Amino acid sequence: MVVLAPKPWILTTPASRGIGFQLVRQLLNTTDLPVVATARSHPGETKSRILEGLDVDPKRLSVFRLDVTGLSLPHTPSTFPIFPNLNESTITNTTSQLHSLFPLSSHYLHLAFLTPGILPSPEKSPNQINYGSILQTFKVNTLGPLLLIKHFSPFLPRKNTNLASFSPLNSKVLPPQAVMAIMSARVGSISDNALGGWYSYRASKAAVNQIVKTFDIHLSRTAGEKAMAVGLHPGTVKTGLSKEFWGNVQEGKLFSPEFAAETLCDVVRGLPLEAGRARCWDWEGKEVPP
Repeated sequence: MVVLAPKPWILTTPASRGIGFQLVRQLLNTTDLPVVATARSHPGETKSRILEGLDVDPKRLSVFRLDVTGLSLPHTPSTFPIFPNLNESTITNTTSQLHSLFPLSSHYLHLAFLTPGILPSPEKSPNQINYGSILQTFKVNTLGPLLLIKHFSPFLPRKNTNLASFSPLNSKVLPPQAVMAIMSARVGSISDNALGGWYSYRASKAAVNQIVKTFDIHLSRTAGEKAMAVGLHPGTVKTGLSKEFWGNVQEGKLFSPEFAAETLCDVVRGLPLEAGRARCWDWEGKEVPP
């Protein structure tokens, strides 16, 4: 009896704009695997925008509504509302549909990019710390990825999963083992902090790095060499999140979302398992120290 290897698929969440949007386009254009994306609203419109100009089978792309922010825009950075709980219902609704699309008995998640993030006006001194703003920063930047890990990690391979043998096309882009990559930032590094300030954003990203480490320990027990978790620092990317700081960026260091997506895919593809797992890596493939 021939036992067929489970079929791999790819996830990027969220993906309606910025780096996440370009990651989906990059992965659709350079692999032939099914790709799942999420958007806070209007998933049909997001799918159309993602596919615009791409010569790919649109059936490969599924877009679901998923929101980890609990936030109704617009709000100014100083007036972020306080929410008693993050609503997990859009996440559970999405994963329920994915269990039907990609049953665990015949499929596994091979590559996931978790990219939620907000950057309210950074605090330069303690007297600028705002409770509502810092709480929302942690809810999106830290609890957002943590909840995504909670609900999407069951799709990752286990120790007894037979990973797919990739075609030459996919082998050029995809890592040999499954990877869950979580967006971090260099300012989340404690040892690299020489300037101070940015209290809430720094702390939220430092917490992400701890989550990456802790989750990878879990994966080493459940998946062994079949899956790992990493953090990623894309550099300063020309998106709405960093717009306030574009003028302060060194020439040649303000990257387009397309460039960021391409380099992050390259970094994830080239990471060795033991030396790469549980760490944070920048767009050049250099480790960001904890």
